Amino acid sequence: MDSLEHGTAAMAEIPRFDDGMVNIQELIRIMAESLVNEIMDAQAEDACADGNQRNGYRERTLVTSVGAINLRIPKLRRGSYFPEDLLVRYSRVDRAVIAAVSEMVTNGVSTRKVERVAASLGIDRMSASQVSRICESLDEIVADLQGRDLSDVAFPYVWVDATYVKCRDGGHVSSCALVTAIGAGSDGYRRLLGLDAIDTESHAGWLAFLRSLRERGVGGVLCVTSDAHEGLRRAIEEVFPGAAWQRCVVHLMRNAASCAPTRQKRAAVLAILHAVFDERDPALVRELYHLACGEMAGICPRAADLLEDAEADALAYLDFPYAHHRRLRTNNVQERANREIKRRSRVVQVFPSRRSLIRMLGAVFSEMDEDWASRRWFTEESIALATSSSNTPLPAPSYDGTAEEHAKRIIEVVVADNPIGRRAA
Repeated sequence: MDSLEHGTAAMAEIPRFDDGMVNIQELIRIMAESLVNEIMDAQAEDACADGNQRNGYRERTLVTSVGAINLRIPKLRRGSYFPEDLLVRYSRVDRAVIAAVSEMVTNGVSTRKVERVAASLGIDRMSASQVSRICESLDEIVADLQGRDLSDVAFPYVWVDATYVKCRDGGHVSSCALVTAIGAGSDGYRRLLGLDAIDTESHAGWLAFLRSLRERGVGGVLCVTSDAHEGLRRAIEEVFPGAAWQRCVVHLMRNAASCAPTRQKRAAVLAILHAVFDERDPALVRELYHLACGEMAGICPRAADLLEDAEADALAYLDFPYAHHRRLRTNNVQERANREIKRRSRVVQVFPSRRSLIRMLGAVFSEMDEDWASRRWFTEESIALATSSSNTPLPAPSYDGTAEEHAKRIIEVVVADNPIGRRAA
């Protein structure tokens, strides 16, 4: 009975919205606050083991991504206690938001939304020296990421991407491209290879970015996966001669669908391309791609032309080990970082300077890079296949007949399910 009453009381303390739904963010904030205070109490007790005594508490607020948590930092009669490991190393991304919002408030360019965010982050209670220290620590992180030596391993696979964020530069607001490169090392680990902010995705911009990677030791590149950014392919050929370029098939499918003039035709284009890239057998994928181009000509000639021109680059991944195909053919490895950058950008809206934008980018990727370092993405045996001179055996086909015959059957089914394709043909 006591345990039941205890459980009921605990449930009553769970923070809820007016409609009764649990407020998850507030629940996490309360749990974090309780846990951190318990840890500090335990550490203070350890410090008193040699005869020292506790002497009350001092209050302090710590800003986190789930809200401000109230800390009761123990005081000692002799000496001092400061939980540096708990208070200094909170989320670098949160610190980047604080730095950007503080700069906006200081420069008088903040909106009402940003002012509300500033209040919720506790920036109004931060001194200029505190904000300055936050910026300095973030600048050190960025400098380390942009300057570290990468010559210890080869990077057979590289993924490059750019995402756009609004930034104030020279008195006006423009869209700034955040450029990043992620590599799979010959040891099986993922690493951030480089990051930068550029005005346009020109050949010159990409060339400078890729050269900076090579100068820091990035080599042994066999395949670079990216979207069809202007000037990037030529820059890859110049900096990493001999490396294949894999055009991200997800972006290619979107590009092809955008060529279609109606919703029905866009659906037909996507259905056919999904049928192509959902298959794993290399011979079947090639046959399906050829047939898809033919069917596409009757649905949307522009999409057909795009696919025909992109064939070699869209299917480049098929020349690499079978076990690596799914990761090579898309730029999904970059998507998590892009989502986090976009989420934080919605808070800041318009970054006050390019420096603040780079800090955010560095904060996001430094945390991810540490996470990647804790586990292999490819096993050592698997990544070794990338540079192996012997062909790896392919799984036996799961279909009857030849790849050409099976490809025709698949396309016939897709066209039948999307009759607009047949009518247009």
